[in-house]
Amino acid sequence: MEQGIQSPARFRLKFNLANGPASAHNRDLQPSEKPAINEVTGWRRLLLWCLALMLRVWARTLRFEMSAETRALLTKSDEPVALVLWHNRLFISGEFFRRYRKDRPVAALVSASKDGAWLAAFYRLIGIEPVRGSSSNNGREAAKLLIEKMREGYDLGITPDGPRGPLYVVEPGVLVVTRRVHAPMVLLGIEYKRAWRLGSWDRFYIPWPFSRVNWRSTVLPPTMADGTKLGADDVRAALLAINPDKD
Repeated sequence: MEQGIQSPARFRLKFNLANGPASAHNRDLQPSEKPAINEVTGWRRLLLWCLALMLRVWARTLRFEMSAETRALLTKSDEPVALVLWHNRLFISGEFFRRYRKDRPVAALVSASKDGAWLAAFYRLIGIEPVRGSSSNNGREAAKLLIEKMREGYDLGITPDGPRGPLYVVEPGVLVVTRRVHAPMVLLGIEYKRAWRLGSWDRFYIPWPFSRVNWRSTVLPPTMADGTKLGADDVRAALLAINPDKD
């Protein structure tokens, strides 16, 4: 994870949601001496802190519903996994990791562009370590860093149709990391019972406060029992099956 720049001023105010002692899920939110690249600071960081706090409070009002089998899949943390979800269901990703993956740190790919600095800073505030790169810029370097993170014991958060789409199309490159480390893919099915949808390319979901969220999950191995490698179409079909859209 990119580390925050330690202020030279001894008593400078730090905006950080990582309250309490460091743990696997929030250790990288603690103050650090290492400098960061494209750090968001000052009033911009304060703005992101307020947004992250609002999102965290909002997400905690949601009622998660799932079967016992799904809960067992989502909380199994004896090995690092790739957690795969569609881009338009990202709203509650931080709350999901806090509730069900708190014993294992998580990393996610963030664009290497300047705009990505905002998302990277926001991810750090909600407990997700950003890895800078994209499929179109520094893609090989980003894949290498993600592989290293998984070998260090991190879960990976992957949106196979992000960051620009097309909607519900899985880019083949997302399978490279899981194949290299032989990690299973835990596909997340998220059905918002009541939600607004934005006019963005992915018609992003924003669930109503205090509404219900139905969770489903499917686990795909990096290779099938007969040695056949999973393809992008296989992942897409499995994700579509557990992520119904009402419109």
